[in-house]
Amino acid sequence: MTIRVAVIQARPAYYDLDGCVTRALAHIGEAARQGAQLAAFPETFFPGYPAWLDYAVDYARWDHAPTKQVYARLAANSLAIDSPQMRQLQDCAADHDIVLVLGINEKIIRGPGNRSLYNSIVTINADGAIVNHHRKLRPTFTEQLVWAQGDGAGLSAVDTAAGRIGALICWEHWMPQARQALHISNESIHIALWPAVKESHQIASRHYAFEGRSFVLAVGSIMPASDFPPELDLSPDLRDQPAALLLNGGSAIIAPDGEYLIPPVYDEERILYADLDLDLIAQEQMTLDVTGGYARDDIFTFEVNRRRLE
Repeated sequence: MTIRVAVIQARPAYYDLDGCVTRALAHIGEAARQGAQLAAFPETFFPGYPAWLDYAVDYARWDHAPTKQVYARLAANSLAIDSPQMRQLQDCAADHDIVLVLGINEKIIRGPGNRSLYNSIVTINADGAIVNHHRKLRPTFTEQLVWAQGDGAGLSAVDTAAGRIGALICWEHWMPQARQALHISNESIHIALWPAVKESHQIASRHYAFEGRSFVLAVGSIMPASDFPPELDLSPDLRDQPAALLLNGGSAIIAPDGEYLIPPVYDEERILYADLDLDLIAQEQMTLDVTGGYARDDIFTFEVNRRRLE
């Protein structure tokens, strides 16, 4: 079985949700016209990764008004699961008969937890139905200023029209238990969502493919300095270089043996395409299967709390 996939390495409309959706719909349409059955977007593409956590000169002080203004703008433009913008994306998936994996800043419109934001992945099947919703287990370092902790409710691969698909976010790829939870769910295609896929992220993505014997789509964003929030001060070396890239892509497509099918692409917006022969997975599992002969269930036990925490 062969699946054609598209990795959307793109620049979001930074902190403009409707603008992000408009750009995403265009990218999805283009991917579908090229025959893609699956399209994947980067970490928090909707409405942009908070790169100011890495590049702002001064933001972490208590009661810092500019930081609070940026956060409020992010919250106002974050994407809710039950929202008109999400339904636009679902309708687009159905219209083009394509599976979507979306990285979102998630807000909750009503109910428990409605004052928190989450770094989330939403998987939409080709009929427009949401089939998985995962929240990042642990925001990384300064990200804890922005996002709440997630849970194990979506920590699994799911059946889709493009095969059995799973996904993790950024540093979750260095959490052994999170990786194993996806491996034992019989994943065929794994989406590795990153802000940008720098060298250490390439290593993690290739290791994941080799360990899990799955295809990996490593997806990164493009963000020029001109998109930096004006409320905050950018580091001096970048302040006068609006075209300099704070996030420079690095997206790649990796085979189940850990080798590149499409090597990393940096410094430009581009859709990467590949035809994945899923029969290669079984061939590679002959030598390593961490969910079978190498799992040693007689020695190790493993379980996941899949309860949704609000």
